[in-house]
Amino acid sequence: MKKNHLHLDTQLTHLGRPVKSDGPGVVNTPVYHASTITFPSITAQEAARRLRFDGMSYGRNGTPTTFALEEAIAGIEGGYRGIVFPSGLAAIAAALLACLRTGDHVLVPDSVYGSARKFCTNILPRYGVEVTYYDPLIGAGVAALLCKNTRVVYVEAPGSLTFEMQDIPAIAAVAHDHDALVLMDNTWATPYFFRSFDHGVDISIHAATKYIVGHSDAMLGLVVTIQEQYLKVREMTAGLGYTAGPDDVYLALRGLRTLGVRLARHQHNALVVANWLRARPEVAEVLYPALPGARGHDIWKRDFLGASGLFGVILKPHSNAAVEAMVDGLDLFSIGASWGGFESLVSFPDPGPLRTATRWPATGPLLRFHIGLEEPADLISDLKRGFARLKQTAAATA
Repeated sequence: MKKNHLHLDTQLTHLGRPVKSDGPGVVNTPVYHASTITFPSITAQEAARRLRFDGMSYGRNGTPTTFALEEAIAGIEGGYRGIVFPSGLAAIAAALLACLRTGDHVLVPDSVYGSARKFCTNILPRYGVEVTYYDPLIGAGVAALLCKNTRVVYVEAPGSLTFEMQDIPAIAAVAHDHDALVLMDNTWATPYFFRSFDHGVDISIHAATKYIVGHSDAMLGLVVTIQEQYLKVREMTAGLGYTAGPDDVYLALRGLRTLGVRLARHQHNALVVANWLRARPEVAEVLYPALPGARGHDIWKRDFLGASGLFGVILKPHSNAAVEAMVDGLDLFSIGASWGGFESLVSFPDPGPLRTATRWPATGPLLRFHIGLEEPADLISDLKRGFARLKQTAAATA
């Protein structure tokens, strides 16, 4: 039953669940562990093979658990159909490979997720695909970089390390004028806070490992497409042999039910902490598009329905030793590169070496915070103690 007319929170609760006619009244779609699928006749088996993406033919092509998540994510994002992958990077790789072939050209923002960049730099050129990195803030100016063989413009808003907010509608309009597809990494906002297909995106990609699973205990990727792009991405997925374990798929379905309430809390907590950080004398800038006055806020306010809990902080110049003293002693912030779970995280990346089309302008260290579901006053107290250690170490080494 189509439920797209319902409020998004209602869809999160009901999409991808068993219908009443399926039998026993279980609330959640069961976990199907299956490789071999048997049939009552050769005719039935042949029919299933012909319709391998619309029913059960072999475990690698999906089970009712997989199909439930694919239905739910497509309905929530407003796309045609969804596809499940064993990781976010697998979803990125399959989507790009489905849309590119030898002799094609792809445009990728200079702020792109690091593992996606490695794939584009190290793998795509092996197959004769030309990759150009572009200034993520160029907007409609991306037209100057489009070539006759440009088939894909890849976007990510905001950048998951340096938080540039791309003008997706402007980029999509230009790309479509040149018959190029727009592929977007929509992990930061999720379909709950960014309606990708309403803004010109053709294929939306998610590291479901993060906010959709929401509990830091499963690896998963998702792709949602418009109708015209579905089969080629699905065929590429099958050709590469990608499949996700049913237990991880189940965890994503379970996480999906609370996505709205968790994101609301992440956003609330992040705004409290980001506002506090902005006032600290050690902080040069907070990179959080949802924060009034921050870089990209106008685009975020125009196009997005909310924000997640991930943002960056540029400190005023300090030594690595001082920053490490601050971070290493934090009690409530674990040090980790991922994000999207219930817990708060911090990392100390260096974005400069990752760039080729633009220069990272900050002179001070960058910290990336994921604000979890803890009480923000407790997080702030932890950070206060961290800044005290930073100050003490800086003074001792001056």
